[in-house]
Amino acid sequence: MSIVLAFSGGLDTSFCVPYLAETYGEPVYTVTVNTGGLTAEEAAALEAKALELGAAKHLTLDARRDLYDDLLSYLIKGNVLRGGVYPLCVGPERVVQARHVVEAARRLGARAVAHGSTGAGNDQVRFDVALRILGGDLEILTPIRDLGLSRPETAAYLTERGFHASAEKATYSINKGLWGTTIGGRETLTTHDPLPEAAYPDTVAPAEAPDAPLDLTIAFEQGLPVALDGDTLDPVTLIETLNDLGARHGVGRGIHVGDTILGIKGRVAFEAPAPAILISAHRELEKIVLTQWQQFQKSHLADFYGMMLHGAQYFDPVMRDI
Repeated sequence: MSIVLAFSGGLDTSFCVPYLAETYGEPVYTVTVNTGGLTAEEAAALEAKALELGAAKHLTLDARRDLYDDLLSYLIKGNVLRGGVYPLCVGPERVVQARHVVEAARRLGARAVAHGSTGAGNDQVRFDVALRILGGDLEILTPIRDLGLSRPETAAYLTERGFHASAEKATYSINKGLWGTTIGGRETLTTHDPLPEAAYPDTVAPAEAPDAPLDLTIAFEQGLPVALDGDTLDPVTLIETLNDLGARHGVGRGIHVGDTILGIKGRVAFEAPAPAILISAHRELEKIVLTQWQQFQKSHLADFYGMMLHGAQYFDPVMRDI
């Protein structure tokens, strides 16, 4: 028997590798599911780190196209912006990541899956719900949350075993994906201050963007983008290209305040150039081809779809109906 761990390479999942192996006496297989924002060099570094920590094997799985087909395509069709602002940069990824982790566990004959989420935030709920529904009889292990360990404690555990670890928390928590990047830090804990320029990892400041505009022609078929400036592109390449082009022109920054799954208010900063471009273009196109009442009805369905997806309710049958 064995355990499959969703591995990001951060302090928490790094702790989980030796802890799970020592506690359960079983091989630990680490899985990194690439849903965007992961370079080949970063993937290689994650694999090396996982093996150094004692993983029996590491898998890097490319799920970008699955993410687009199963989730992002519907967000584009629906022009989904939570609170009229936030394009759901990270939440949809967790569904796809959980599915690939479960599929890897089945292939490897594992008895359990594990993740490193803490007891705070939305991701713990998203992972737990998806893993429970998809995993069936697989046990779900959440050592960081169950043990209630602090960062100094997890770092000390790794250091005692000869692994380099630092308890220092980065100034900003950055989560990159195909549909955008979320940024959390001191300023997102209150509603008083904006993020400083240095907190945004990829987009240039609008004031520093090129003065000359960049004109793009995006072709849509049945509500989805298929070509950019006359070149037919697969959707992943098209989105990644728009993320790069938009970032150079300071497009896609924002701050969203809304309700978390746990029932409290939360504030998150983000940069999402491709969603900003695609949703704006698609929304304007629909004004031409849909009546006002079609737009009205569609917006209600799309808002509901986005709310359910954000709130870890993707597997509710109503989502298939929509």
